Amino acid sequence: MKKILVTGGTGYIGSHTVIELIKLGYEVLVIDNLSNSKAEVIDIIESITAVRPHFEKIEMCDKAALANYFSKHSDIAAVIHFAGMLQVAESVENPLKYYHNNMFSTINLLECMVAYKIKNIVFSSSCTVYGNPTQLPVTETAPVQKAMSPYGNTKQMGEEILENVAKANDINVITLRYFNPIGAHESAKIGEIQHGVPHHLIPYITETAAGIRKQLNVFGGDYQTHDGTCVRDYIHVVDLAKAHIAAISRLLSHSNEAKLEVYNIGTGLGYSVLDIISAFEKATNIKINYQIVDRRPGDVEAVYADTTLAEQKLNWKTVLSIEDMMRSAWNWEQALAAKK
Repeated sequence: MKKILVTGGTGYIGSHTVIELIKLGYEVLVIDNLSNSKAEVIDIIESITAVRPHFEKIEMCDKAALANYFSKHSDIAAVIHFAGMLQVAESVENPLKYYHNNMFSTINLLECMVAYKIKNIVFSSSCTVYGNPTQLPVTETAPVQKAMSPYGNTKQMGEEILENVAKANDINVITLRYFNPIGAHESAKIGEIQHGVPHHLIPYITETAAGIRKQLNVFGGDYQTHDGTCVRDYIHVVDLAKAHIAAISRLLSHSNEAKLEVYNIGTGLGYSVLDIISAFEKATNIKINYQIVDRRPGDVEAVYADTTLAEQKLNWKTVLSIEDMMRSAWNWEQALAAKK
């Protein structure tokens, strides 16, 4: 099978995607700087799939190191580009860190792809490009709003760079604008790891349930939503991983209808923070101690997807429920506790 390079492949979404690629027989190459993950993830992937993906620790902002890597692997058929920093609040506090890392890594990658005539890339984008949307659910034709955070702006800029490069070069791009990935692999061997106080909702919930956190802070209770808390479209990480497989298949089979295609990847359902807490309690029979606090800078009020296009063109749709997401996240939290 063809070689697929996964940047950021030891991270949360990347590792789940690597597993799905291996299951379908692709030869998977992984690069990561391990700034937010560990090399042992490769061992875990091997334990799940019985196949060890080729891994090298590479800092993608180091153009020479990346070019050297491509010189050894010039027969790559496609790239899935996950690598990048992703904390909204941190990006507000340290914007230069985000612009430097997320932009230079993408530019260096594309320069290497052009140099070695690698023609296909799936880009990890985000629903943050829609900002505070004026109409829900959001379709791919919705206007890209002014970014609410430097992180969101790096996704917008990344999309624009890819569009320009696709027009000027023999490169095909599928951009996946995903909504809120949560949950963990059914094996409970891989999942979302956050260091210190979690910046994503589900790890915060599971750590509160486990007694690691005394209380869950709900950021903002006065939004114009059905219960005053932010509304998001939560998708199981395994469903999300499979969307990347569908995108790779579309590119490698030359089924894409344009050099740049954009798809929303979500469930099409909007859940508030309080809805998610309730779903977790229902799935696990554990009550969550929470308090509503001030809003957090950079947060969008409500956003959820219209996924019609992805279902029609990628032949993909989600299959795992919100209860599946909650149970898998809790199983992962318990597996982490068992390691300590």
